Amino acid sequence: MTDTLNYDNPLVTRYASQEMSRLWGARRKFSVWRKLWVALAEAEAELGLPITEEQIAELRAHTDDIDFDVAAEYEKKLRHDVMAHVHTYGDLCPKARGVIHLGATSCYVTDNTDAILLREAMQLIRRRLVAVVDRLAKFAAKYRDLPCLGFTHLQPAQPVTVGKRACLWAYDFVLDLAELERRIETIRCRGIKGTTGTQASFLKLFHGDHEKVRRLEKLVCEKIGFAEAFAVTGQTYPRKLDSQIIDVLSSVAQSSHKFATDLRILAHRKEMEEPFETHQIGSSAMAYKRNPMRCERICSLARFVMSAPANAAATLAVQWFERTLDDSANRRLVLPQSFLALDAVLILVQNATEGLVVYPKVIERNLRAELPFMATENILMAGVEAGGDRQELHELIRQHSQAAATIVKQEGGDNDLIERLRNDPAFAAVNVDAELEPRLYVGRAPEQVDEFIAEQIEPIRRKYADILATEISAELRV
Repeated sequence: MTDTLNYDNPLVTRYASQEMSRLWGARRKFSVWRKLWVALAEAEAELGLPITEEQIAELRAHTDDIDFDVAAEYEKKLRHDVMAHVHTYGDLCPKARGVIHLGATSCYVTDNTDAILLREAMQLIRRRLVAVVDRLAKFAAKYRDLPCLGFTHLQPAQPVTVGKRACLWAYDFVLDLAELERRIETIRCRGIKGTTGTQASFLKLFHGDHEKVRRLEKLVCEKIGFAEAFAVTGQTYPRKLDSQIIDVLSSVAQSSHKFATDLRILAHRKEMEEPFETHQIGSSAMAYKRNPMRCERICSLARFVMSAPANAAATLAVQWFERTLDDSANRRLVLPQSFLALDAVLILVQNATEGLVVYPKVIERNLRAELPFMATENILMAGVEAGGDRQELHELIRQHSQAAATIVKQEGGDNDLIERLRNDPAFAAVNVDAELEPRLYVGRAPEQVDEFIAEQIEPIRRKYADILATEISAELRV
């Protein structure tokens, strides 16, 4: 039954996928803790410590059957979450109780678990990012040569194409993907470093044998799926890792916000829209409204992710010496919620890109309203080629342009610049109408789309063919 009394985190109840929510859930987290304790016991036994196969088998048998009520009672009594779970695990494994967490500090399980979850969460974000890049590229290819008005300073500028503009959005995400890949490939675990990073407890266990301690760390890293641990640590892994990862998430959020903002402006101009479902209501009062709900939500959640780097940076900056504990409560919020929010953002972006609506007639009308001003340079060159004086023609175009602008801005009339030029004897030898074909002004935009897809997108599609071959859900929960 739904709990209507207590606050629910909307990232979990409304926005993020169940896959991302479960990844950061308590059951997964504490199950990984237990698997880490198994890996440590196995490695210690392999290097000669008196830990039996029977004890290890007992530990393996109980990695997932976690009694959270018992753990809560232990934590209430002990005021220590790791020791609460050591005792809860020990109750299920009486033969192995004495070897659980042997030589380790709390951060052996907390930080190594975080490294595992961070990597898996980044891999899930990568899947969604690959899907977004692929969908935007398909859209760009479809509209590679549809001319539209370009904008600089949010003012009309030289025409581009709808497909070329989509490549701008896609390229931001391509650059994000490259940085995300680098973080996934280079992430390290904490390893077995002891309470202040000196490995003193493990050196004691192995009676001063430094080589065995080195081998122990290598064995544990392999067992938990990492090529290596951080070279040196204090009590925790360097909080630099959190800051770097949150920076990448923020970058993806920035790209998403930019895409959604552009689409909101285009919807205002009635040139493009996000999908709008048959029974979707835009406004409770204004029944005609088609509000850009997806894009507004993208911007809202992206803004939350974009604010996280300052928090992660502050946490890193105040980790005095070997560590302070003021990172703990903060990281419980910032790490999972940043991933949950970005997961929701990319679901929305993918959903929007899979159903973008384009209105070519409106695009053409808006472009042609501004095209006369942009065509003047071509008309000037044609007039010169027909024998006219460049400076005289330039002055005539300037006068006609100013007069036409006055009619548009002060009288609310139509742009009559072309009609003025047609009727000016100085331009009688120029086929003015021939200079009003929009495709004359888009430069290499269509070819740039083709080249971008061939050089940037196709390698991604080949690299992640397995991901793109599976169904990556972009269904909105609400």
